[in-house]
Amino acid sequence: MTSTPGSGGPTAAPTPRRSDGREDPHVERPDTTRPRRRFSRAERLVHRTTAALMLLCVATAACLYVPQLAELVGRRHLVVTLHQWSGLLLPAPFLAGLASPSFRADLRRLNRFAPHDKEWLRAVRRRDFRPESRPSGKFNAGQKVYAGWIAGAVLVMLATGLMMWFTWLTPLVWRTSATFVHDWLSLAVGLVLAGHIGMAFADPQARHGMRTGSVERPWAEREHPLWKEED
Repeated sequence: MTSTPGSGGPTAAPTPRRSDGREDPHVERPDTTRPRRRFSRAERLVHRTTAALMLLCVATAACLYVPQLAELVGRRHLVVTLHQWSGLLLPAPFLAGLASPSFRADLRRLNRFAPHDKEWLRAVRRRDFRPESRPSGKFNAGQKVYAGWIAGAVLVMLATGLMMWFTWLTPLVWRTSATFVHDWLSLAVGLVLAGHIGMAFADPQARHGMRTGSVERPWAEREHPLWKEED
């Protein structure tokens, strides 16, 4: 097929217009101007609920371990209860999300590490910020590494937290080790979450995709050029 005047390429078509020269509002826009669907409603709900529980868990942990915050907030028993239950409920949104086909499809994407993901990581090590040097599908290698790490950290935090909560279930040496792991891993989780939030604030289009479910096609083609091939 050949290009036509005003087209964006060999397969593009000119924008339909009325007899007076203006665009026809009843005709669907070309694909290049339509937003790209990125996340379903179920996926956005899982993300928001998990984020709320995680932030509550981190905030209450800070109030328990930082003396200045503990004095400012007070009500230690309430803070402990909120921390325990927010941590215990952290896996719940994930488990509920498994009922969504779109959520399961994205889990498969996150769990699949392709050759281009290694190329993306090599570019990060070289501090090469050119988009063409960092090929990625719907999720880049950094997002896959983050998802796997935070999932593992939540499971370890849950296991060690239960040992500290139900003291009669485990011997003292186990509880002592669990406390050590829980405290230091919680610090690591807080730092990683701060980095995750900082990167989200640096990319308005990524936040828009998580908030509305759609992103602009130029952004998708620039940041995730292999997304179409995955679909």
